[in-house]
Amino acid sequence: MIHALRLLGSRLLITLLFIGLAAASNAQEHHGRPGGADGERRPEHSQQGGPDRPNQSGPGVLSLLPADSVTQHSIATPAGKLDYTATAGTFSLFDQSGERSAAVFYTAYVAKSENPASRPVTFVFNGGPGAASAFLNLGLVGPRVAAFGLNGRDGSSVRLIDNPDTWLAFTDLVLIDPVGTGWSRAAKRDGGEAFWGVEADTESMAKVIALYVAKNSRVSSPKFILGESYGGFRAAKVARALPEQQGISVSGILMLSPMLEGVFQFSGTRFALGAALQLPSLAAAELERKGTFSQQALADAEHFALTDYLTTLAGPPLQGDAAQKFYGHVAAITGLPQEVVARQRGFIGDAYVKDLRRGEQKIVSHYDATFASDDPNPESAAAYGPDPILDALVRSYGSAFVAYARDELGFKTEMTYNLLASDIAGKWKWGSSRRQPSVSQDLRDLLALTPSFRLMIANGYSDMVTPFAVSRYVLDHLPPTAGEGRTELKLYRGGHMFYLDPASRKAFSADARTMYVSP
Repeated sequence: MIHALRLLGSRLLITLLFIGLAAASNAQEHHGRPGGADGERRPEHSQQGGPDRPNQSGPGVLSLLPADSVTQHSIATPAGKLDYTATAGTFSLFDQSGERSAAVFYTAYVAKSENPASRPVTFVFNGGPGAASAFLNLGLVGPRVAAFGLNGRDGSSVRLIDNPDTWLAFTDLVLIDPVGTGWSRAAKRDGGEAFWGVEADTESMAKVIALYVAKNSRVSSPKFILGESYGGFRAAKVARALPEQQGISVSGILMLSPMLEGVFQFSGTRFALGAALQLPSLAAAELERKGTFSQQALADAEHFALTDYLTTLAGPPLQGDAAQKFYGHVAAITGLPQEVVARQRGFIGDAYVKDLRRGEQKIVSHYDATFASDDPNPESAAAYGPDPILDALVRSYGSAFVAYARDELGFKTEMTYNLLASDIAGKWKWGSSRRQPSVSQDLRDLLALTPSFRLMIANGYSDMVTPFAVSRYVLDHLPPTAGEGRTELKLYRGGHMFYLDPASRKAFSADARTMYVSP
């Protein structure tokens, strides 16, 4: 019983961390728009109805959902003008009795093409569990991108501009909000929990993909999945389920700052291997702060992390001069005061966000160790309260998307847009309590069963939530022959949402494009 409670507590802690270390952020629809002059659009609107899509979408909360809205747009890209169709709408899911169980909101962007069926199509998820797809829509792949004030660090000032690096240049896009996020809702008030678990979530997302493919005649299109954070975990599960449940094969997966192995998320902060795989991210942040970042310096930090640091943490505590030498080296690598490292006996994850810049009364973000803001609780001994990035910046994606959907995509509803839903994380069903959640076997199967399948994992150097060294570890421990030449790890300046940096967004978009070129 004690072991089970500890496991449950640690899982709940990291799950809540994934969705923001705070309560859910609900973006209410409002008039006005974040785009100003740069965001102006005069698209042609049409509504899709028909027998299966009445204007009122069902009883209860689903009655607030309008019919699908289809609009025409264009954007200037480095390759020239790109005309595209945007669809904002929903798909209905039904239970075994034939009763409608949920409506799933999606946003699709399809470039004008002489042969649409030959273009790749990418299905996109955010993570959480409990996050809507507005992050990746307005942060990375979509034709419009959110620009924040004060050099990208102020969420109170946000506007939409054209995205010169939109992935629409090389793939059509379908961004999906799982049930309970965005404008996706269960039909019954208490019906959401039926979808809140690894298995049920996988099944419902695979079904939505199959519905889109059938409705839009995309059976012959190459199909890819992009997932961020838990969305990366979801991407592997859905890609594995699609052939079995829907008869659809996936050409490749792109994972952005993914959760891959639950053992590194749920085993606490005094797990030696987990601490060792996090250390390089803290070292990268310190190199950035000092202006001395280099691949060689980072490689040296990685080597230390997986040799002397790991073996020291795994062994008995050091004493005397040996201890001071070791703690001093960790302090130099991370920027933490040596006395803090010594107090923690080298396990510094708990102390880092609070103690790195305690003297300046600033607190560091778990999502990017280079990012700090004023600490709202400087007198407290431990860190608690809002995260400097997730709670002070990126929550603005919610209001920006609501205005975008209304004013540019023509999707108008009084329903609340759930950008981050904390109740989902707390009720998530991970599966067997005897096994940590994992996608390693899914990746092995996908690489083995589909000879053309490709995998790209992208991480930010200074992400503490899903450290890049964990992704390297997982890839390094795949069978030597599995996916030879078909797996890649790409690293970028920034943290969990490294696409907040325009240069990193541009670089990742260019790297992602190579996935869509036949090998």
